[in-house]
Amino acid sequence: MAALKGAAPRRAHHLLHLTALPSLCVSCAACSVSTLIHCLLSDMDMDEPVMISNFIGGEMVPCPHHLDSHEPSTGRVWAKVPDSGQAEVDAAVSAAHAAFEGWSSKSAQTRANHLLRIADILESRLELFAEAESRDQGKPVWLARTLDIPRCVHNLRHFAHAIPHHLNKSSVNPEVGVVNYTLREPQGVAGLISPWNLPLYLLTFKLAPALMCGNTVVAKPSEMTSVTAYMFCKVLQDADLPAGVVNMVFGRGPSAGQALITHPQVPLVSFTGSTATADTLPWPQHPCSRSCLLRFVHEAMGGKNAAVLFDDCEMDSCLDTLKRSCFVNSGQVCLCTSRIFVHQSVFKEFLERFVSVAREVKVGPPSKKESFMGPLNSKPHLAKVLKYITYAVEDGGEVLCGPEVDRSDLPALNKEGYFMRPTVITGLSDKSRCIQEEIFGPVTCVLPFETEEEVIHRVNDTPYGLCASVFTSNLARGHRVAHKLKVGTVWTNCWLVRDLDMPFGGVKSSGLGRESTQDSLEFYTEAKTVCTKI
Repeated sequence: MAALKGAAPRRAHHLLHLTALPSLCVSCAACSVSTLIHCLLSDMDMDEPVMISNFIGGEMVPCPHHLDSHEPSTGRVWAKVPDSGQAEVDAAVSAAHAAFEGWSSKSAQTRANHLLRIADILESRLELFAEAESRDQGKPVWLARTLDIPRCVHNLRHFAHAIPHHLNKSSVNPEVGVVNYTLREPQGVAGLISPWNLPLYLLTFKLAPALMCGNTVVAKPSEMTSVTAYMFCKVLQDADLPAGVVNMVFGRGPSAGQALITHPQVPLVSFTGSTATADTLPWPQHPCSRSCLLRFVHEAMGGKNAAVLFDDCEMDSCLDTLKRSCFVNSGQVCLCTSRIFVHQSVFKEFLERFVSVAREVKVGPPSKKESFMGPLNSKPHLAKVLKYITYAVEDGGEVLCGPEVDRSDLPALNKEGYFMRPTVITGLSDKSRCIQEEIFGPVTCVLPFETEEEVIHRVNDTPYGLCASVFTSNLARGHRVAHKLKVGTVWTNCWLVRDLDMPFGGVKSSGLGRESTQDSLEFYTEAKTVCTKI
């Protein structure tokens, strides 16, 4: 196990929520969780990366092969992630399959009690998880502390409370003399594949309804952000979740992901990731194959989300909202705004003020409270985003601010981090690459428009359809435009206001299916009608 260095631990009050830290050893996989927790508590660095293990059948199971996981703000390897394949997935599915009968036979209230206990333990360790998520993903720690981890807790509690009220329906037909009722029955082992931009947030968004519906789970988090999922396995153990109900297999999409979605004992898969990643996976095509039983959700697979600012919008409020919608999490949220259409009459004013806002965004180490933006998640992803800015120049666009960071302003530890500045581009045609293709970074293109009909057509003129925002004082116009936009969600005079009872998902290349209380219930269960003569 990695040796520790540094001063005496701080924030020791968090130890009240943890099991006692064991003496460190090379052979014990579980020690690696405690090592990571200890380092987070003490702000110490590890001499060697923490070794992550798979979580199968309630136990930490070492893997013989590992991948390097880099800390985005420093570029250093800070964790070794299992490079799992068919054998590890087979073991996890077998454990989940064995646990299914016992878990599915428990009452909805018993399953809810388990989820609520998990939520309580996670909430008690919020600061630890926020710091780990920040280091692993690159987001500012304040964002993980106020959004990501609290939303994980909310996901668990919401579905624990909501699902039991939607499980069964009944009707009485006195003329025929029968009583009908429906049962929502779990399907079996659910495969959950979650992305690197909101690692634990989106994992729990899938995990909670899958478990509440009585399914067991094999989850595959992104290999680039596996640390909080690994820590979450310790929470599951401490909550006394029955062994095998949740299994965590870490690894790459082409190996672990492919093995999971094609496994004959996994009847449903929920996937969130890029459209490019989804296109590389072997989704079942032939309706007569074994895989015709597979149901899957491609939710939030990508977006080219637009904001529309009419001439009667409240400019100050728009600027504040768009700062968040364009640059929060370094633009690495599927719902972030990457196109802004501004009415010609206010285009010049908006552009000047928005560029000023973008230039004032604080970029720096994610541990600093003043950093609004941390680094991008990986070196290859940074290179991809910067390449799109090159495309913009080639296509005739004008870069008004960004992307280079003055690395002399960064602490020595962070000079090799994957930082860039918010970038605003104008002067592009609607058919240019930056307008048509997903960039997934802090890059926003601003374009003028003249009429309502024109802007509706232009917003819809991409392969994607995840979300859009409309800013206007005329609510009749807001509703009218919302009805005509070909997207899964429209926000009017706001952004990223989420209600888990409302369907979430996209159209066109942005997704298939929806997630919400009702939609998730329908996805993770099969309906059975029972008719009894009276």
